[in-house]
Amino acid sequence: MRPIAFEIPVSQMPPLPDHTQLPDTDGSIVNNDLEHSQSNLLTESLRPKLLELHPDGQFFVASDVGIYFRYTEPVLAGCRSPDWYYVPGVGQMLNGRYRRSYVLWKEVLKPTLVVEYVSGDGGEEHDRTPNEGKFWVYEQAICADYYAIYDVQVPSIELYRLEDRRYRQLPANASGRYSVPPMGIELGLWEGHYRGVTAPWLRAWDAGTGKLLTIAEEGIEELEAGLEGTRELLDEQVAETEKERKRADEATKRADQLAAKLLALGIDLEA
Repeated sequence: MRPIAFEIPVSQMPPLPDHTQLPDTDGSIVNNDLEHSQSNLLTESLRPKLLELHPDGQFFVASDVGIYFRYTEPVLAGCRSPDWYYVPGVGQMLNGRYRRSYVLWKEVLKPTLVVEYVSGDGGEEHDRTPNEGKFWVYEQAICADYYAIYDVQVPSIELYRLEDRRYRQLPANASGRYSVPPMGIELGLWEGHYRGVTAPWLRAWDAGTGKLLTIAEEGIEELEAGLEGTRELLDEQVAETEKERKRADEATKRADQLAAKLLALGIDLEA
């Protein structure tokens, strides 16, 4: 049960703390076994795309890092830690230190995309309880432009876009994916093998080309597969050349045998 939170009156409010002065963990455990792998897959595959969008490197990607949306007592009552989120225009570091949290009263930019992984029946991710429920907080307090709910068990993706201070659920496109235009990507399900697990992973595709955004090890695997294909083609060509050589040798042998027989009959083809 969450502790009862209350807003601190402005007249009694001390100077607002920054990310170095606020808790960076609430001690909660990870409820989804695939959570860390899923976040790593999403972050690493998106990094090249985000560097295209932000050549100066000014973007913040985090998983299970708190977003402080209001100053309360206790302070953690005014914080939520999305499974994954992206904020454009701010760096991974602040004042020379890695961000311990993202503090909205110290920032001017809000997240573009927040992602939650369903760990139960989905109730927590859809909770609209004012000031407490994740859905309400992301919609009304944090005001993330897009909110994605990914359920590996179904499997399914829900994507919501903030319109007039309310989330509107977006339909899938013709490819069965969900468009996030500010990032130039589409979110979708990818059935594949990653870190020893075969699952319907949440992945991103380039919206312009329709190509899956891959991670480095997948690029190596693709190169290795291409190299193996080239080797197989060369082997086939060598084998075909060897067959052609054998057929030529057999034809020459038959010609020599025929010439010998004709010569034995007194017919010299070279005369």
